[in-house]
Amino acid sequence: MSAALVLAQAAETTAPININKGLSLIGYGLGAIGPGIGVGLIWAAVINGTARQPEAQGKLMGIGWSTFALVEVLALIGLVFYFLASSV
Repeated sequence: MSAALVLAQAAETTAPININKGLSLIGYGLGAIGPGIGVGLIWAAVINGTARQPEAQGKLMGIGWSTFALVEVLALIGLVFYFLASSV
């Protein structure tokens, strides 16, 4: 057998790497920064657009809520990954 095959077989039989819970919590915290900034930018744009053109408030709010939901899904996915990483 070649050395690469032996190493590949040894890698399969070893246990998965245990991620420290503290490190995964820090990773989630850093990952939540992006959606937090995104939510702030979304609502800042809605407020600015409403101030410039008040009659478009309904349309802007609909766009704001839909994009808010998309950005929050990223934070929730990060939370799920945190729990998956800390349970290993």
